Amino acid sequence: MASSSAQLRLMSDLKAICNEPPEVSWLGCSASPHCDENLFVWNATIFGPDDTPWEGGIFSLRLTFGENYPEKPPRVRFTSEVFHPNVYSDGTLCMDIIQDAWSPCHNVSTILTSIQSLLTDPNPASPANPEAAHLYQNDMKQYNRRVRQCVRKTLDSS
Repeated sequence: MASSSAQLRLMSDLKAICNEPPEVSWLGCSASPHCDENLFVWNATIFGPDDTPWEGGIFSLRLTFGENYPEKPPRVRFTSEVFHPNVYSDGTLCMDIIQDAWSPCHNVSTILTSIQSLLTDPNPASPANPEAAHLYQNDMKQYNRRVRQCVRKTLDSS
């Protein structure tokens, strides 16, 4: 029973992204199931926000939903290299809305919007990457240089 309600919700999330793009459309995000046979694994893309060190970057993510979605959040991780205070070395995010502050009112669009916002507004007090958090707080020039290196890598791989 949980599986069918999760599938219905995922189909609803997909329809919303395709037919009624929220503010996510102008932010430069997209998402869809990885393949037609599995609605529980999605690929997503976030474009680096303009006028930031992330500008021009095309960042890929993988969202993995459980049978209990939307009661439980998906697992979300970057598959592109990202240098960010709230992203672990394996690409997993440390972000409240996909952890402690999860609510079933969130959907794929709100997750992607929050991730894109996190790119330019990190929380260095809760670091997943201590080096990135340290540079963000103490050497913005070097931090931005490392971010730009990741942006270049996304462009080389696309």
